[in-house]
Amino acid sequence: MNAYRTVILLFCLLISPLVHAQYEFSGYVDGSMIDGEVYLSLVEDYRKISGVYNEQIIAKIKPDSTGFFSFTGNNLPEENRMYRIHVDTCPDGEYNLSHVSGHCANSKEVVFVANNSLTLSLPVTFENEMFCKIVSEDERSNAFLKIDSLKNDMRFAFSTYRSEANRKINTRKWFSILQQYGEQLNEPLAELYIYSFLSDRGSDLHTYYLEDLKNNSYYSGLLTRLKTSYPQTSYTQQYEAELKADQFLVQTASEAKLPWWVYLASGIALISVLGNFYFFGKWKKTKNAIPDAGKVLSNQEQKVLELILADKTNKEIASEMFVSVSTVKTHINNLYKKLKVSSRDEVKTLYAS
Repeated sequence: MNAYRTVILLFCLLISPLVHAQYEFSGYVDGSMIDGEVYLSLVEDYRKISGVYNEQIIAKIKPDSTGFFSFTGNNLPEENRMYRIHVDTCPDGEYNLSHVSGHCANSKEVVFVANNSLTLSLPVTFENEMFCKIVSEDERSNAFLKIDSLKNDMRFAFSTYRSEANRKINTRKWFSILQQYGEQLNEPLAELYIYSFLSDRGSDLHTYYLEDLKNNSYYSGLLTRLKTSYPQTSYTQQYEAELKADQFLVQTASEAKLPWWVYLASGIALISVLGNFYFFGKWKKTKNAIPDAGKVLSNQEQKVLELILADKTNKEIASEMFVSVSTVKTHINNLYKKLKVSSRDEVKTLYAS
């Protein structure tokens, strides 16, 4: 009888992780977001990694009086997927315009890798920054934040001196840095996050991406890693389709020895075929809007803006505000996103006019 009970106990212990597996994603928002709503989304289209889209939303809650929120359950895929937690204070009347397009002025989001059994938390940092740190037993959950930090360094390198020579040197350098770093993370979804940034058809980097695609085996290697880790998923299928389309475009242009302007026209035609009218329309709608810094930016971000307009360096800004250079870079990144610019020169041009 004792042996029988022992067998039953061991069986229960073995199946208990399967029965009770559940996720918990919790954290805090700062005082400016307590009256907002927090969204948990499953991101299966890596081209829609920023913003809030109705088809991606899994859950929506309001933080409590301390700013705390928590999403729990056992309904997520067992394999890793991309997830996004987004908080904003957009009025309900602006839902279709602001939430779905991801351009609500007062918003903050974080993207991470997780699964149905992962517990992670998003604490407010010592410097009172939200969504800048992920605490998790799986280090891969932090991959996107680390990549964002590298992207900030890349943008800073591009903005130090705006010349064609500097752009070419930095483009080659940072493509290599980001690709090598992504591969070292041992998480193909993190590499997709990098790929979506480098291959963005609305970015100045897209032309170099097509050149890089001609001779760099990295892209076929990423496809192999995706098929190994995430076979039959939308991520792999979407990447494979995009890669084949771009490789065909590059090969056709190379064989025909087309001039650059024909190459550009082909790229534009491909954009229309792939259905990116949405992104183009969103850009046209927002490119002429000059945000009101007092309404859009936090107090810290407004201070950083004033110091940028005063031609202060990151180090000088950090010294004047009594914060680290890393925190200054975070403020600048948030400021760029809210003002819809990508460099100091654009900030100065925006407010000079």
